[in-house]
Amino acid sequence: MNPSIRTDLAIENAEMFQGAEELQGVSITEENGRTSGIRVVHVQIENEKGAEKMGKAMGDYITLEVPELDQTDVSYHREITEEVAEQLRNLMPDIKNKKILVAGVGNQDMAPDALGPMTIEHLFITRHLIQEYGRNSEITRGMGCVSALAPGVMAQTGIETREILLGAVRETKPEVLIVIDALAARSVKRLNKTIQITNTGIAPGAGVGNRRFGIDEESMGIPVIAIGIPTVIDAATIVNDAVGNLLAIMEETKNRLSDRIWEGVAPFDEQERYQLMRELMSPEMINMFVTPKNIDEIVIQMSYTLSESINGLCHSLS
Repeated sequence: MNPSIRTDLAIENAEMFQGAEELQGVSITEENGRTSGIRVVHVQIENEKGAEKMGKAMGDYITLEVPELDQTDVSYHREITEEVAEQLRNLMPDIKNKKILVAGVGNQDMAPDALGPMTIEHLFITRHLIQEYGRNSEITRGMGCVSALAPGVMAQTGIETREILLGAVRETKPEVLIVIDALAARSVKRLNKTIQITNTGIAPGAGVGNRRFGIDEESMGIPVIAIGIPTVIDAATIVNDAVGNLLAIMEETKNRLSDRIWEGVAPFDEQERYQLMRELMSPEMINMFVTPKNIDEIVIQMSYTLSESINGLCHSLS
């Protein structure tokens, strides 16, 4: 079977189709964020036909396109945190009053995969205080009920992430599970510049071809909201994009050599060209994923942003 272009982003799956007729069962709307000028794209997969076409579960996928997400502008990140919290409220209006378990999925020892565990470190955890003092005491006033864990990855624990989370859900009985994970993108322009929020859960490792068992409402027994930011991109996708840029240049500057190359490659659609690039790459590069050189700093910044969104969403301490 030929490999598909690897991405965890619903908006990128939708962009591979040319028109509305090709995306029956999927609705796409755009707006500027209510609390910021951030571009927000809503992709709703409405039925099984749309799910099959998109290769994703039915549900809502909210994409925040944040060009400066990887920058250190504190005031700009404050706008991002408010927008993320607003979109979470849109998916679940009464989330503030729910008992919430936050799971930071990924490998903390690998910077591109450490977003989930690092976000957990900055959360204001309160479940133990609520259990000790109740929700109406002087100590816990304004606090939501939040617990969290970073389950690691199967190579570290020998246990499926879903099994660990299912055990935690059964024992602690949260009403909502929020899962935070690093994602894979197919476009360099979205790397560390896009936040996806969905009520369909996640399939850990899917974007890098290492799909594990899904974490969703069906498997957990409670609503699951997933938040992710793409931190890696498939090497073959970068080569494919470079070839696409080359073809665009050759189309503008015609000569004998470019005509021959154009005739050989231009008839391919994006998926076919991606498969060609994978076949031409050396075996060592086929499963290679690329991340920015300063990914350590970027992940730290983004983890604070997501944690502040959840803290502000769940607690009223001011």
